[in-house]
Amino acid sequence: MEVIILNTPQEVEELGGKLLTEQIRKKRDSVLGLATGATMHGVYKYLAAQELDFSAVKSFNLDEYYGLGANHPCSYHTYMRQHLFDRVNIQPENTYVPDGLAQDVERHCLDYEQAIEQAGGIDLQLLGLGEDGHIGFNEPSSSLSAGMRIKTLTPMTRRTNQRDFPPGETMPMHVLTLGIGNILAARRCVLLANGAKKAPAVQAMVEGPITAMCPASALQQHRSTTVIIDEAAAAFLQLADYFRCVYEHKPEWQRGK
Repeated sequence: MEVIILNTPQEVEELGGKLLTEQIRKKRDSVLGLATGATMHGVYKYLAAQELDFSAVKSFNLDEYYGLGANHPCSYHTYMRQHLFDRVNIQPENTYVPDGLAQDVERHCLDYEQAIEQAGGIDLQLLGLGEDGHIGFNEPSSSLSAGMRIKTLTPMTRRTNQRDFPPGETMPMHVLTLGIGNILAARRCVLLANGAKKAPAVQAMVEGPITAMCPASALQQHRSTTVIIDEAAAAFLQLADYFRCVYEHKPEWQRGK
């Protein structure tokens, strides 16, 4: 696990965007695993400004609220159209977001996993980090080898994400999410986290034991994970100085690899 500590959230988002840009330029038919949330706004803004050719790119989103249709203003389908899909030349048929209105949930999850497999697997999986250590919507106590499934959100996650819904509208209690097993199958993972509220989860993910109580800690076992955080999110890391030293002295040719 590579840990990169930068000064500001803007630098974190820009580096995340640069790594995705390099992936697409290196492999024009890249298969991307995409995430949502406030941290990704700057990443997608950066990508849209690069004049990249997305015509052969395929993307698979991590999750979607169960009970929301693709055109609901708070759905992740809408989020992705607003922040990325409508701003680049990606083909609509190459964009996959879980169906929040799926009638047969188990069948839909199996079909989604099969679509990823048929695309050749995910080249780069973009990830955010929940304050309780979740990735995707794999909440604490989630299996570290599970596949895609329906999950019940914790009260903490629902309180945090309620801000994305208009006053008077209660967010769903359930989601469809790729599992930790799906995430670990990606060839590379890039996780971004900003702010002091994320510091405990960052420390548990990077330096704590591998445990279902911090699902993101499973990334310690991944063969190629890059964690990019700002100074506030790095506040509790015992090895923060070492991580800074490693990145500072990384050969120029190896940066972003």
